Amino acid sequence: MNLNTEIPDALYQQLETLANRENLSIDQLITIALSAQISAWMTKDYIEEKAKQGNWDKFKQVLNKVSEREPLDYDKL
Repeated sequence: MNLNTEIPDALYQQLETLANRENLSIDQLITIALSAQISAWMTKDYIEEKAKQGNWDKFKQVLNKVSEREPLDYDKL
């Protein structure tokens, strides 16, 4: 599939510089960047949908079951 778009000259220069540095074609770099951004947006949407299903009261009930004692040595950060 082909996609034609207009981008600012300054952005194109950055794109060209980065593509050369990474030894990629401009098309490859655009595909990688677009894929990463779409993935980030979809992940954000997924997390927001899951958050809507959550329940703060139930979460607090679970946290109240956690012991107040210090963790064992092997379990400390």
